[in-house]
Amino acid sequence: MADSRDEPLVLGIETSCDETGVGVVRGTTLLADAVASSVDEHARFGGVVPEVASRAHLEAMVPTIDRALKEAGVSARDLDGIAVTAGPGLAGALLVGVSAAKAYAYALGKPLYGVNHLASHICVDQLEHGALPEPTMALLVSGGHSSLLLSTDITADVRPLGSTIDDAAGEAFDKIARVLDLGFPGGPVIDRYAREGDPAAIAFPRGLTGPRDPVYDFSFSGLKTAVARWIEAKRAAGEEVPVRDVAASFQEAVVDVLTRKAVRACRDEGVDHLMIGGGVAANSRLRALAQERCEAAGIRLRVPRPKLCTDNGAMVAALGAEMVARGRAASDWDLSADSSLPVTDPHVPGTAAAHDHVHEVSKENLYS
Repeated sequence: MADSRDEPLVLGIETSCDETGVGVVRGTTLLADAVASSVDEHARFGGVVPEVASRAHLEAMVPTIDRALKEAGVSARDLDGIAVTAGPGLAGALLVGVSAAKAYAYALGKPLYGVNHLASHICVDQLEHGALPEPTMALLVSGGHSSLLLSTDITADVRPLGSTIDDAAGEAFDKIARVLDLGFPGGPVIDRYAREGDPAAIAFPRGLTGPRDPVYDFSFSGLKTAVARWIEAKRAAGEEVPVRDVAASFQEAVVDVLTRKAVRACRDEGVDHLMIGGGVAANSRLRALAQERCEAAGIRLRVPRPKLCTDNGAMVAALGAEMVARGRAASDWDLSADSSLPVTDPHVPGTAAAHDHVHEVSKENLYS
C-alpha cells in the first residue's frame, strides 16, 4: 500500500469573488479548508462590490494562509506546489490571489499552478467521493455561472455543452430575494422559505425549454421578470404576497430546468455519472430533484457536501494536486488573472523550463 505522504501536498488559494479561501490537500485527502468571507460587507449593497471584495482579500490573505497551514499541521516548506484561481471571476479579486500565490511560490521555491475556477468546482468532488470517472458530466450552478460541462480529463479536457445566456441561477435567486425583501445572499433564504411553501402554487415559466430553444443553454432572466411582475401585481392590488409559495414556486422552476437539461445531456452523451457543483448545489431542492431524476435514468449522482459547493480553497488545492500527480506543467511566473478564462483551459501552463530555475532567496525567517 502506497504511503499517503508520497501523494502531492498542495495549498490552494481562491479569490474569484467575495470569499478568501485557502485549502490544503494531500492527494485526494482534505487537510484544511480555511475561509474568510466578506459577505456581510456586501449585504448592505444587495450584491458583491468588486472593490470591497478586493480589499477584503488583501486583509484576509496572510492570516487565512497561516490558519490553513496550522489546521493541516504542515509547514509551507513541505508543500509540493501552490495552486491559485486564475479565472474566471472578478479581475481585482483574482489579482490579489494570483499575486499572493506567486509571492509564496517564488519565495518558497515551489511550482505555481494557475487553475480554472469552474474546473476546480468539478475536481473538489474527489475530496469526498474519490477519483472522478472519466468522462463525467458536470452541472455547475452559482451566482455567475449555470453550465453543463463534459470532462474527460479534469486537468486538460473540459468541454462546455451549455451555459448561461443571461442571468445565472444564483443571480436570479439573489434578485428574487431582493424583490421579496429577504436580504442577501438570496440562495439560502429562498431555500429556507421554500421548504414551507407549495412549489405548485404558481405556474412560473421554464426558460429555454421549447422545441426550438438551445438544448443545453440556460436563461433565467424571463423567469426573474415573471416572478417580479407577479409580486408587483399582488402589491398593486393591495394583496398580501405569499412569500413562501412564491419562493417555492420560483425555486421549483429553476431546479426543474437545471435537472432536466443535465439528465438529458448525460443521456445524449452516453455518460452515466453526473456531478453537481457551485454554490447553488447547496440548495436542498436541487439535490433532491437531481437524485430523483438520476435514479430514474440510471445515472449516478455525485454532489459534494454544501461547504465544498461554495467557493473555497480546497477545490483549488484539489485541482492543483491533480495537476502535480499527472505531471502537468507549472505556470510561468508571469501568470496573470483572466476574468473570462474559458473552462476549456483547466489550468494555465507555462513553458517546460518555467520552473527549471527558481531564484534563491533567504528563507531563514520564512515558515519553519
